[in-house]
Formats: sequence, C-alpha cells, structure tokens
Amino acid sequence: MRKGIAFIIVVSTIVFFAFRKKKSEDEVTFVYPSDWPVPTYNFDHNPPTKEGIALGRKLFYDPNLSGDSMVSCASCHLSFTGFTHVDHRLSHGIKDRIGTRNTGALMNLAWQKDFMWDGAIKHLDFQPLAPLLNPNEMDGDLKEIMKYLKGDSAYVVEFKSAFGDSGEVSTPNMLKAFSQFMLQFNTFNSKYDQFKNGDIQFNAQEKKGYNLFKQHCNSCHTEPLFTNGGFANNGLSINPKLNDGGRIKITGDSLDSLKFKIPTLRNIASTYPYMHDGRYKSLQMVLFHYSHNIAKTPNLAEELRDSIKLNASEKGAIISFLKTLTDKEFLYNKDLSFKLE
Repeated sequence: MRKGIAFIIVVSTIVFFAFRKKKSEDEVTFVYPSDWPVPTYNFDHNPPTKEGIALGRKLFYDPNLSGDSMVSCASCHLSFTGFTHVDHRLSHGIKDRIGTRNTGALMNLAWQKDFMWDGAIKHLDFQPLAPLLNPNEMDGDLKEIMKYLKGDSAYVVEFKSAFGDSGEVSTPNMLKAFSQFMLQFNTFNSKYDQFKNGDIQFNAQEKKGYNLFKQHCNSCHTEPLFTNGGFANNGLSINPKLNDGGRIKITGDSLDSLKFKIPTLRNIASTYPYMHDGRYKSLQMVLFHYSHNIAKTPNLAEELRDSIKLNASEKGAIISFLKTLTDKEFLYNKDLSFKLE
C-alpha cells in the first residue's frame, strides 16, 4: 500500500497525490508525493487554475506563435516522449532551421531552479521566451504574438477567464499561463515509484541495476527527481561542428567550461537521443561513454575522474533499472497532449 500519501481528484478525472490545500474554488491543487522535497516554484505568485491551465495548453500547441505559423512548442516537446523529440539530434525550428542543442525533456518543472542546458533562464515563467524568440526555433516577435492573440476573440475571452480582472492579453499573463500548464508535467507513477511505495517488487535484474545505480550514478542523478539540479562536465569530447562550451557562455567562468545541466533520468527510455548534443542514440551508448570514453579535461566531474568500470552484465542490469523509471500514465496523459478544438 502507498505510505503517507493522501488522494484527491483535480482537473478532469485524474487522481494525484495531495500535499497542498486549495485557496479558492478555481485554484487547482498542486500535488506530489509526501516524501518529495518542497517545490522551488512559488505558487503564491501564479496559482494554477483550470482556466489558466487550459489557456497554457492551447498556447503550448499553437503554431501561430512562431514566425511562420508552422512551429509550436509541442513541435519539439512531444507529450508521449517526455516532452522532448526523438527523431533528430538537435532541435529543429521554422523553415527547417537547426539549433545547436538537443531539446531537453520537460517534467517535474516545479522543482527546477535553472532552465536550458546552460542555465541561461532562472525562472519557469521566463523559460518560454527562449524558444519563442530564438531565430533557430520559433523565431517569434512579441509584438506580433500579442497582435495575434488580441485579434483572436476566443483568446481574449480565455485570458479574461484565466486571470479575472487582470486578464488582459499581455506577455506576463501569457507566460503565467504557459507555466500553469507546464507545472502539470509531473511524473511519479513509474514502476520505480510503485516499488518505493511498497506496491510491487523489482525482479532480480532490476534490483541488481538499482544497487549499481545507487553506487555509480546517484550522486548526480539523485532520487527521487533523478537529478541534483546542478551542472557538470561529464566527460564529453567537444563536438567540433558545434564548439559548445556549455555554462561558461553564461557565467564567463572558466571553471564552468563544458558544464551542462544534469538532466533527470525519469522516463529516460523514452527521451532519446541523449546528451546536450544528442550524440548518443541508446542507453547502451551512454553507458559505454561512462565506462570507456570519458575525456579527461581539467574540470571533469570528480565522480568521473576514474572511469566507471562496468561489465556487459552490469550495464544490462542498470538499463533494466532505468526502464523502471518509465511512467506510462504521464507519457500518455490525455490532459497533457494535443486537444482537437
């Protein structure tokens, strides 16, 4: 049985774990397992409502926010692949322009303090501006976006419904609506979670992999979020076509050279390709990197100074464990996917 968790019904018919009381009839309760850390997102400044979430969902799937009205946020962030893409290494934008990094998966965003591979964005409410305005992604213009939204009578009504007296069509309200929807991208019902709750048991291979994971991987990909939220140089050689220095571009600090955000491993089997440049197509290739292919640069993560020694059987066991992090309820949640109007 589940331990220390209450149940509540919010938004349609989905059942989640409750951990916070409503403030009003319109506000949607943000819910998560009781043994998880407290979210970093300040809900008092932007309390999610059913109307706000619905507006954010519509915006997320609207290609008219892009410069050519062909690319939406969901073009690169597909719900059934953990809100990332799996068909190419680097992000693709309007007019088939190609970005410089692999699209990051979006999940459990209420616990994140930094966004983008280099941490260029410090708050979820501002994160959508990066893809919206990036010329290699959506190549939008805020004036044109506002003109479009204000000229759409349905959007005008929906903004008013979502934000009441302050519900004008504006950039701040648009960004709040985006956040309200993305804050629903929560995943904590995988086989791993059911195992931790005592509902099921791992098989021998999964248990072996879990023990190996805790020995070799947990310091960076820390439970239960499977990331410590930090940045690290994980020993990738520089891609000469991209010449991407990582976080140093943001901080200017040489100690941040080749450091990239440590991604969550939740739903990792569904979010390939891997690494900031999408260079690895499979988990087998990722584990080969850590056991045989680490570039010994000066600020390499301390945990990787010595290559992780794993034989084929141990790698197979770790992959079996990583597959237990797949949350099909999250990946195929109809309340998060595209909705035909």
